[in-house]
Amino acid sequence: MQYETSIPVEEVARCLLCEPARCSGACPKGIDPARLLRSLRFENPVGAGKRLGEENPCKDCPAPCEKACAHCGNPIQIKRVLTHLHEDRQNWEDIPATPVDLSCEFLGVHLENPFLLSSSVVASTYEKIARAFDMGWAGACFKTMCDFIPREASPRYSALPAEHGFCGFKNIEQLSCNGLEADLAIIRRLKKDYPTKVIIASIMGRNNEEWEQLARLSQEAGADIIECNFSCPNMEQHDLGVDIGQSPEAVARCTEAARRGCTVPLLAKLTPNVADMRPFARVAMAHGADGIAAINTVKSLMGMNLDTYTTEPSVRGRSGVGGYSGRAVKPIALRFIWEMAADPETKPLPISGMGGIDTWRDAAEFLLLGANHVQITTSVMQYGARIIDDLKDGLTWYLREKALTRLSDLEGLGVENVTELEELNRQTKLLPKFDRQKCLGCGRCVLSCRDGGHEALRLINGKPVMDPRTCVGCHLCVLVCPMKAISPYGKRVDV
Repeated sequence: MQYETSIPVEEVARCLLCEPARCSGACPKGIDPARLLRSLRFENPVGAGKRLGEENPCKDCPAPCEKACAHCGNPIQIKRVLTHLHEDRQNWEDIPATPVDLSCEFLGVHLENPFLLSSSVVASTYEKIARAFDMGWAGACFKTMCDFIPREASPRYSALPAEHGFCGFKNIEQLSCNGLEADLAIIRRLKKDYPTKVIIASIMGRNNEEWEQLARLSQEAGADIIECNFSCPNMEQHDLGVDIGQSPEAVARCTEAARRGCTVPLLAKLTPNVADMRPFARVAMAHGADGIAAINTVKSLMGMNLDTYTTEPSVRGRSGVGGYSGRAVKPIALRFIWEMAADPETKPLPISGMGGIDTWRDAAEFLLLGANHVQITTSVMQYGARIIDDLKDGLTWYLREKALTRLSDLEGLGVENVTELEELNRQTKLLPKFDRQKCLGCGRCVLSCRDGGHEALRLINGKPVMDPRTCVGCHLCVLVCPMKAISPYGKRVDV
């Protein structure tokens, strides 16, 4: 799925993803440009191109959509973007629209697709979850229930900004504030109204009796799966949250207690705030867990105010360590997922994967490295539950392009391609390849190679020239080039 594209991604990235979108309301052809831009933003150009159709609807159009754009002084060049999309359709015409089965089985429970809301505010009320189910989400892990009502801080969120939106997200939020009886009533109502959707009940007890009781009550309310939250970094009181997840003895004791309370599948949600998750997974498996949920958020401090000397979110001048999520944590999550999927002892444990999933590509990476399905929160908080459209559509077109007809054909295909660093080939180097037509001669690659690489590049007549004897094939230049004029597909040579 690495097709060349002429679509101006910088224009797509500027789109505010409005709801409702004025551009679509202004389109005289009724093509819903906002929906197409959203597909492009969420890395689903094939789906966007297929919906656009064979004829270019933007030809000879005065583009009233651009006049309606919320970017008043500098509207998105919608006509330009969609014209390029139409031109690129030929790259995807050979992908057949064959039927694809996105469903999967997890611990004997059927999921219509691999996308679930994860245990958080996005899955905390009947209305939120019902709306997501109507949109096409396969299930939801209800926000962690407890037998007490926590008191939340305000504000409770902060973010690490990216060029558009944010790439990292910190929260100091705790557990469900609805009350246990209200939460159980929501689960009962959801199972009655949406019997084919999957409900995972996330629970957290303060002692063995509460773990057993919460598991039993959740099953009685209709939960298909119970998830033991051993990992919330915002619940650090003794014997709660991450305090459990960092103690093998506590994981064993609490898993056993929850197991006594239920007969439905039981998950241990483990913390990434450990050096190695596998010992905890083994303990959970030995004491009654049927699968693993990973990862929860990473302990963090962020957003130091250089005037007030406080970190964000600042609660009347003070803050603390909270949970970090968002796309920035995806590499950490993938590492833990792979380690458990590759380990002979933990490999039998099915994995519910999460941590930094923004698009269908992110989800596919989790599946390739051993997860059975994925749970998502931060992207929903930023863009809304509507992202399910391109999660499903993008993954469907990817499977078609790979001539796969079932989601299960994808699971674990990448596990064997990851190995320990000492086992990597160190006898050859792969030189980068330079596209002189794309290169603007900005010199960024030369600067980075000189000061952060191996001094193998220099500018000659305004263009970078590589010394293959000095180049070590590190590919720093590939990563820093703003025009994508350097690729990693050059000549491989012996060292």
